[in-house]
Amino acid sequence: MIELVGVSQTFRARGHAVEALRDITLEVSEGQFVAVIGRSGCGKSTLLRLMAGLLSPTAGRVLIAGKPVTGPRRDVAMMFQRPALLPWRSALDNVLLPVEMFGLSRATHRRRAEELLDTVGLTGFHKRLPHQLSGGMQQRVALCRALIQQPRVMLMDEPFSALDALSREELSGELQRIHKELSATTVFVTHSIQEAVLLADRVVVLSEHPGQVRRILDITVPQPRSLGFNAHLADVSHLIAELHGLLLNRPD
Repeated sequence: MIELVGVSQTFRARGHAVEALRDITLEVSEGQFVAVIGRSGCGKSTLLRLMAGLLSPTAGRVLIAGKPVTGPRRDVAMMFQRPALLPWRSALDNVLLPVEMFGLSRATHRRRAEELLDTVGLTGFHKRLPHQLSGGMQQRVALCRALIQQPRVMLMDEPFSALDALSREELSGELQRIHKELSATTVFVTHSIQEAVLLADRVVVLSEHPGQVRRILDITVPQPRSLGFNAHLADVSHLIAELHGLLLNRPD
């Protein structure tokens, strides 16, 4: 579904070249959930923006469904660290915003928007304004907004990083369930090793800047996964420890 071939990205800043990514080659299969982790400044967010068509690579090719990415696509949704809800619009109206932007029928999509809000636990909050919602609730609205267009590809840039630990854990569980139901191809950038292991089918580890693919780790532990007591806790803990070692530059 997503293919990057020899992708590099260099920015110009005050007359100097800053190399963010170097020679990234990566394939994400249809319906797969891939997490990308690495230290700050390794180019994780830049990688997502290239997939979203918000940046053009300095070198290499980015393809989705076999077609070159030349700009934003209707079948690709992106979710950012902050929910960025319009403060004067209700939760329901914020979810319907992409529908209006793409000139689609609001009446046709209203029922789906309501169902999405109910699915993420926001029954009874459809008419609330953003300031009347907690941070976790606002991010749930942002997730529904990304899903309303039924994207084939979901790009998520640390969407839970600003939340408290409990809200983060709850939303991670919701995302596992939603991904299983909708099967959208998902690339999820995170600083959290635990989050990557709990959510992903594969974890891509980027080296420090310029970002390069250092390791791709397959996560074969059955879902749903958690850090609680369960039959797979030892496997999850082992994978978390292995990724810690990689990111801390410890020998395998």
